[in-house]
Amino acid sequence: MTTPRLNPRDFAALGAPNLVYVREIKAAEVLAETPVDVVEGFDLTPEKTLYALHNASGERLAVLIDRDSAFAAARSHELAPVSVH
Repeated sequence: MTTPRLNPRDFAALGAPNLVYVREIKAAEVLAETPVDVVEGFDLTPEKTLYALHNASGERLAVLIDRDSAFAAARSHELAPVSVH
């Protein structure tokens, strides 16, 4: 028996379209992917821990300064957040 392979869209459509996950990321990852003019004025050191909100397919939806804010942002948009370690 072969295990079926799902593409990101198929995976996201599995039973919980409002499920999102929160995971820690380093500011360095965000800084590397963001134009300089967008992050001007933010006090971000590369080692700073931030919290990213992702949908089921892995797409990053938002980056927040702390875990509580990430969960609150998800809930305010009627999403069901879970932690990823």
